[in-house]
Amino acid sequence: METPRFGIPDHLAARMTMPEQHEYLRTKLTRRGMLRAGAASAGAVAGAGLLTGGTNAYAAQPATAPAAGPTLLTSHATTKVSGHLVAPFGRHLAFGADPRTQMRVSWQVPFAVKRPFVRIGLKPWDLSHKIHAEVRDLHTPALSKKQPAVDQVYLHAALDNLRPGRTYYYGVGHDGFDPADPRNLSSINTFTTAPARAEKFTFTAFGDQGVTYDALANDQLILGQNPAFHLHAGDICYADPSGSGRTSDVYDARVWDQFLAQTESVAARVPWMVTTGNHDMEAWYSPHGYGGQNARWTLPDNGIDPVDAPGVYSFSYGNVAFVALDANDVSYEITANTGYTAGRQTKWLDRRLGQLRARRGIDFIVVFFHHCAFSTTNAHASDGGVRDAWVPLFEKHQVDLVINGHNHVYERTDAIRRGKVSKKVPIGETVDSTRDGIVYVTAGGAGKSLYDFPVADSYEGHVADLDSVPTYHWAKGGGKDKETVEWSRVRYTGYSFIAVEVEPGHRPRMRVTTLAEAGGRLDHFDVVRGPDHGHGHGRSH
Repeated sequence: METPRFGIPDHLAARMTMPEQHEYLRTKLTRRGMLRAGAASAGAVAGAGLLTGGTNAYAAQPATAPAAGPTLLTSHATTKVSGHLVAPFGRHLAFGADPRTQMRVSWQVPFAVKRPFVRIGLKPWDLSHKIHAEVRDLHTPALSKKQPAVDQVYLHAALDNLRPGRTYYYGVGHDGFDPADPRNLSSINTFTTAPARAEKFTFTAFGDQGVTYDALANDQLILGQNPAFHLHAGDICYADPSGSGRTSDVYDARVWDQFLAQTESVAARVPWMVTTGNHDMEAWYSPHGYGGQNARWTLPDNGIDPVDAPGVYSFSYGNVAFVALDANDVSYEITANTGYTAGRQTKWLDRRLGQLRARRGIDFIVVFFHHCAFSTTNAHASDGGVRDAWVPLFEKHQVDLVINGHNHVYERTDAIRRGKVSKKVPIGETVDSTRDGIVYVTAGGAGKSLYDFPVADSYEGHVADLDSVPTYHWAKGGGKDKETVEWSRVRYTGYSFIAVEVEPGHRPRMRVTTLAEAGGRLDHFDVVRGPDHGHGHGRSH
């Protein structure tokens, strides 16, 4: 690990919370005059919501349309660039809180632009509806001797009042670059809103992606599944390669440019629903480290706080409800943000799961977050904080599937209740979540360097079932408590992701399939619900 530029002793950094780190960095950089220099440079950006000093979390402001005039644009380096030479990149979609009627379009430009917008329509030759975009400008100082200061411009448009189940064509632009111009038609993309009624659909999921050839290969294989959307369980791009949540972490904002360019071929058409991992805490931008994420993503705002906790939200698609959580808040392993919501997230989770389970038309509840509740790798294994805070709530509300990242492998449990195997679930088996318990999936093989297990792999075509696996879990206080577990059913050391095909109807079903980077099947199992479909299906509450 690189020695921190600002010389904070490691023993002190290890005890600092994210807000303390944020205050330290801001104070140190301001004292050196770097913050003032960065602010002066960023101030040249036309229409940007400037990231200022102090300890306030990043809160983007709507862009103010400049006065009409030439399309000459001002870059951060004070050079003049004509708008027709500035091409948008890094397009990525996300649902709003209601995927039937809301879509969020985000993208990036290398220089500040005038009057950014989205064009949208039901035909590629008719993009007459124009929606102005919000500008979120992000300044990152030189946090180490090996990287320069970086200024980035992110643009966001909220599309509301859409029609359910419709495919829309859209293009992003600004003064000097119009996607409706015949010269720019190749930049037009599509998205499809969620249907008004439950229909068969597929979603995909993984965590721990980064910028690698393996990550790109997984992206292309995901696109081939034609998913309605994709879940990302945190550790998104690894601009912070350490991920320890310490001031000694040095993050390079330019990696986000690479990541968004890499992901664009999928995320420009498939909503990319992300949550936060330990590598996504970047202390410079905001007290809890999520100011950078707020600048780059627009996610549903129905969680506890879209600024302080952007990775906490929920949405429903067809007959499935999805809940995203920020496990940094409860982790016993990496504690820089442990307890930062003062219990609000866990209370919200209890309340939201109850609401979703009682909602008419919801058959399944899927929860996704970063740190693993149940895993056996030598690297991170299981987080006791997740087990203590959330697993009892998952069981209370009969969650049907839990998806994690953090461990860079694929691992899948048997059905679990109260920490023990409640039903063995071999490859190809069906589990009834109302009766048998919850299956937990670790899908952390998205692209970063792989971890290993204390025992042999066991997956489709190479089954090596074991009665028990020696492992550990992180205990309160940061220690490792050894344990021997019986729930590790499928293990694969390689790059992979999961694809879940959802079938509504009298006997609703989720068909979970795990695919390797090369396309081969590693695991498959079905999740169903009993005849009464749990607490609330088909009844008004």
